[in-house]
Amino acid sequence: MFENLSDKLERALKVLKGQGQITEVNVSETLKEVRRALLDSDVSYKTAKEFTDRVKEKALGQKVLTAISPGQLLVKITKDELTELMGGEASELNYQGNPGIILMSGLQGSGKTTHSGKLANYLKTKKGKNPLLVACDIYRPAAIDQLHVVGESIGVDVYSERENKNAVEIAKNALAFAKQNGNNVVIVDTAGRLAIDAEMMAEITAVKAFLNPTETLFVVDAMTGQDAVNTAKAFHDQLNFDGVILTKLDGDTRGGAALSIKSEVNKPIKFVGMGEKMDALDVFYPERMAGRILGMGDVVSLVEKAQEQFDEEQAKRLEKKIKKDQFDFNDFLEQIGQIKKMGSMKDIMGMLPGMGQLKNVDVDDNAFKPIEAIIKSMTPSERSNPALINQSRKTRIAKGSGTSVEEVNKLLKQFDQMRQMMKMFTNKSQMAAMMKQANMMKGMRP
Repeated sequence: MFENLSDKLERALKVLKGQGQITEVNVSETLKEVRRALLDSDVSYKTAKEFTDRVKEKALGQKVLTAISPGQLLVKITKDELTELMGGEASELNYQGNPGIILMSGLQGSGKTTHSGKLANYLKTKKGKNPLLVACDIYRPAAIDQLHVVGESIGVDVYSERENKNAVEIAKNALAFAKQNGNNVVIVDTAGRLAIDAEMMAEITAVKAFLNPTETLFVVDAMTGQDAVNTAKAFHDQLNFDGVILTKLDGDTRGGAALSIKSEVNKPIKFVGMGEKMDALDVFYPERMAGRILGMGDVVSLVEKAQEQFDEEQAKRLEKKIKKDQFDFNDFLEQIGQIKKMGSMKDIMGMLPGMGQLKNVDVDDNAFKPIEAIIKSMTPSERSNPALINQSRKTRIAKGSGTSVEEVNKLLKQFDQMRQMMKMFTNKSQMAAMMKQANMMKGMRP
């Protein structure tokens, strides 16, 4: 995501990061390139111009020209203004109530039904809530079926009335069902259209008037660029929604919607969809996103993702095995599984500072497959005791995994090197220092 914008901004600001003379003229020229980069990313001209005008005003006001590191200072000002452009701070989701009611709105195909499920999964797994999904799309039978499939996949109840064509009545009955069954959050998936029409808006307005939801969210596809902003305006004029879920941000998006919605509609982006899985829904942190756009990475989010997969008991068991030099391929396979749960490799690399220059490198999410195939082709005794693997066993493992003996040898060598390195980190003081640093980074909120 944002690859093109990041590349263009990096090129525009690069000249000012050097030791050459910085003048008001080349600051203006640089910001002209920044504005062009924003326009190419489908940001409206008005928003792009106001943004660069603010950066220039602050740059000259802070005496960038006479600063010790003028290029770095301008980059910081640009980052701060990008953060403000996208909302400044993360916006909390209001799910309080008895029950809390979240109304989902958006056009057909924006990912509304899927993200209703993602939001339910987020509230269940991370907030300890007992959500209920409600199918209020009375026009598209497949939407009801889809919501039931989604609900079943995450273990969340779904309320629907297939023969009822009155959305307000379904919402009313669903609310009564939730109160009877102890559901403390109700997420209502409403009907979408391929385009905005009066019938659609009248129906969702009536549903909102009856439910009086604690939160109304607008779901929009980030890949539609400036059209997403225009659609958001139309929905907001009718619904006065509270926030936005921006979907498909992991796709080939230019980023205009993410950069423009807050300034154009004055409503925050609350979540972003970053993949197909039900746990691929992230809270939107403007400062972290600004850092990623400018190639500074997002270490805090990376640490959080790692700690979500961190199991303290498992870590203690693993530490004991490493100390006794008993770390084996079963443990290695387990660690690979945890890394894969953190998300796509390209997304993880994007969170690392200084990895911006690798943005055009194709990072294959299937890179672990040959390794997993080799390990799974070993016998249980070979996984537990790699020293057993002789030449004939290597040949058998290579055939069973569809790889070569050379690849098996390479993995065995790398595994042995990794075991030696891991032993170096079993010192308790070193481990404690690493955990302390990770917790400190997690606590650094924007």
